[in-house]
Amino acid sequence: MNRTAFPSSPGRLFAEQALSRAAGAPLLTGNRIELLIDGAAHYEAWLAAIRGARRRVLLENYIIRDDEVGRAFRDALVERAKEGVFVAVIYDWVGCLGQSRSSFWAPLRAAGGQVRVFNPPQLGQPFGWISRDHRKVLVVDGQVGFLSGVCISQKWLGDAKRGIAPWRDTGVALHGPAVVEIEAAFAQSWSSMGTPLPPFEQEASAEAGTVALRVIATQPSTAGMYRLDQMIAAMARKTLWLTDAYFVGVAPYVQALASASRDGVDVRLLVPGSSDIPMVAGMSRSGYRPLLKAGIRVFEWNGSMLHAKTAVADGQWARVGSSNLNIASWLSNREIDVAVEDVEFARCLAAQYEIDLGNATEIVLAPRRYRPHAERVSASTPPPRARRMGGSSSRAAAGALRIANSVGAAITDRRVLGDTETGPLVMGTVLLLALAVVAIFWPAVVGWPLAVLALWFALNLGIRAWRARRRHWRRVKAVDETE
Repeated sequence: MNRTAFPSSPGRLFAEQALSRAAGAPLLTGNRIELLIDGAAHYEAWLAAIRGARRRVLLENYIIRDDEVGRAFRDALVERAKEGVFVAVIYDWVGCLGQSRSSFWAPLRAAGGQVRVFNPPQLGQPFGWISRDHRKVLVVDGQVGFLSGVCISQKWLGDAKRGIAPWRDTGVALHGPAVVEIEAAFAQSWSSMGTPLPPFEQEASAEAGTVALRVIATQPSTAGMYRLDQMIAAMARKTLWLTDAYFVGVAPYVQALASASRDGVDVRLLVPGSSDIPMVAGMSRSGYRPLLKAGIRVFEWNGSMLHAKTAVADGQWARVGSSNLNIASWLSNREIDVAVEDVEFARCLAAQYEIDLGNATEIVLAPRRYRPHAERVSASTPPPRARRMGGSSSRAAAGALRIANSVGAAITDRRVLGDTETGPLVMGTVLLLALAVVAIFWPAVVGWPLAVLALWFALNLGIRAWRARRRHWRRVKAVDETE
């Protein structure tokens, strides 16, 4: 079995080094990995691991909702804490806003468990709320680790009574040296919010299998996952199949995908047909045309919500985790993914991708905008050939370079917009007209929020200025005392 994603003998070590540097994560051998599909499978495995914990449970998730699923997890954690197991939980303030309150965790805290909230609003940090903890991680006893796109909420199970299907999502269970890396990523998040975790008695990270992988735990402004995604798009030779819940292509990444497609790589993108965040779905659709012109195949999921974040390249490399293909995940959030360099795992993920395409609709250019998936799509179906316009100034490449900002393009009159881009523009027009009407006839409705916002930023900037001034005088005082 080939261990590396791109196994040409002379270039194997070079590719391995390049991937390690891009991701900021070393290749770890000796792991065992299991693919988990959809919420029910995740919750069953996660709860079983928690209930079997003997030493520690570390849970980090963007959304932990106060519903039947969330209470099942909280109660399992409470039971373990009462038995003397060390329990630590991190949840995101924005993710859980309106989903659960601090009181939801009172039983766990009373049982001895510890709970921390990531990045609540703080004075002196007016833009601090932008960075979020978007990870979905569970580590039990330092022996088994899980990472995924799945949050802890009943929404992932759907609602059979209302005819709502479960959300489509993907994650993995891991054994071996990778678990130590996942636990270290949790510990780093924990220490960023207060007192570090106590030292744990670490067992030797014995090999549990034959899988080589990288654990990529990103932090704001590190962009390790972005660099890796770019590199895989550049290195893929035959296939690059992507699934993403909130795709908003930035120009350099879209250009990389378009270049791969023009070189004959079968590039496919599977995205939600209906999204829980309609604005993001509209932004995604506004970028279809340049992708399709470059020969990239775009599919929309026909189920309730597609929330998975996966990639599989050349049947040898695969990625699963919490990172979406957008600026927020790449540059602003804490995310965690696993990049697997194993033929068998990549084969399983590719097989699941083809299953997913069976419940998707392919988007095509005019004269037919939609082609129902009755026409069989498989690994043997060749991608449509991109039209070559010649040179680096081809219209497909130019369109790809400007995909990231269709609204800005319209305002500056830089290009003619296709009909896939009209939705966000119409929505923006309606919202601005509504705001103008409100401002004209009811100015106080607009004025008071602006005043509160200005006061908030003034207060925060003033606090930051005071803190900077205080630090300056402390340094001056320290220098004077040493002289």
